[in-house]
Amino acid sequence: MKRLTKLSAAGIVTTVSALLLSGCGFSGIYDVPLPGGADLGDHSYELKIQFQDVLDLVPQSGVKVNEVPVGQVKSIGLTPDGWHAEVTVQVNGDVKLPANAMANVKQSSLLGEKYVELASPGDDQGQGQLTNGATIPLARTGRDVEVEEVLGALSLLLNGGGVEQLNTITKELNNATSGREPDIKALLDNANELVRNLDQQSANITRALDGLNRLSMTLNDQKDKLVGAVDNLGPGLGVLEQQRGQLVTMLNALNNLSGVATDTVNKSKADLVADLKALTPTLQKLGEAGNDLPKALEILLTFPFTDQAYNDVKGDYFNLFLDVDLNLKDIIDNLGRSRQNGLDGVLPVPGLTGGVDGTPSNQPPPLPIPGQSGNGQRQPDASGGQGGGQPSRGSGLSGLFGVLSGGAG
Repeated sequence: MKRLTKLSAAGIVTTVSALLLSGCGFSGIYDVPLPGGADLGDHSYELKIQFQDVLDLVPQSGVKVNEVPVGQVKSIGLTPDGWHAEVTVQVNGDVKLPANAMANVKQSSLLGEKYVELASPGDDQGQGQLTNGATIPLARTGRDVEVEEVLGALSLLLNGGGVEQLNTITKELNNATSGREPDIKALLDNANELVRNLDQQSANITRALDGLNRLSMTLNDQKDKLVGAVDNLGPGLGVLEQQRGQLVTMLNALNNLSGVATDTVNKSKADLVADLKALTPTLQKLGEAGNDLPKALEILLTFPFTDQAYNDVKGDYFNLFLDVDLNLKDIIDNLGRSRQNGLDGVLPVPGLTGGVDGTPSNQPPPLPIPGQSGNGQRQPDASGGQGGGQPSRGSGLSGLFGVLSGGAG
């Protein structure tokens, strides 16, 4: 009895000593290494794997590659956003996995333990290599279906939860489609054609969506201006409301004006048509003039220098000086000294009296006397002779002004 007590005391002392030697880091049963675990080697590396659901995965669970243990689960926590699970695993350094490796929570048997399965995405799809501290995101993780989920779905099906409804649905579909096979076939053909057209227009649809996206971005950039325009629209509508009476009055006056204008046009229609018809010959003659009228205007605008004068003169201006003498006596003297005397027969030549038979007279013709015919010939006088045989060109100052103005009596 005494011997047994001594052995028990020795065991207690040994256990307490082991706990004291292990230090203060003991935090639970998960810190005690399990026998038969994977060999981590001397150069293991650590990975972080994010899962939507880790089920009942616990620390110290295994990590396998192709069903071969290569590591163990070190800890389970939450992702930085606090919405998903983050599992920290430790893997043997001799295991080489691509950087885009995938991870799944699996079950070793029907009632077995959970473990983390690491796998490559494919023989030709591996990229890079996983290193210490790498993270496998949610997009490349998943889990297997639980036995409880399979049994629950099976029980729902076997208990009539879905079989009876499937039977009813099948019967109703048969009743709805019976005798309408051509219509249903046409409907399916139209649906197929619609899908084909949509597929052919996929580029245009994508372009339209991109344009709509750019439009929305532009509107978003101009949001402040649009808000300002909408805010300023209220006062403008208020002003229009205040001036509504004036606008109505203006529209009524415009209506009356249009009625008066229509009535005026209807009443003057005949005169307007006549004026246009009378204008037709003038327009035709202008059209027949063609290029002659522009050329005449060119000469008129360049008088007294023609276009050819511009080509002959070197420079950009003419040195032309004009002295215009409007003294009537000087004008008459100048015309009298001209080689072609424009006053011949109008003014008497000094020293000649004229009236000699057989010589041309330089005196103005006598004034017309009563009884002169309308054709400029004198009526026979009492002696039966004719008056002066020359037509009248005017006399005195009237003939002079006729010559100066370029006309003839």
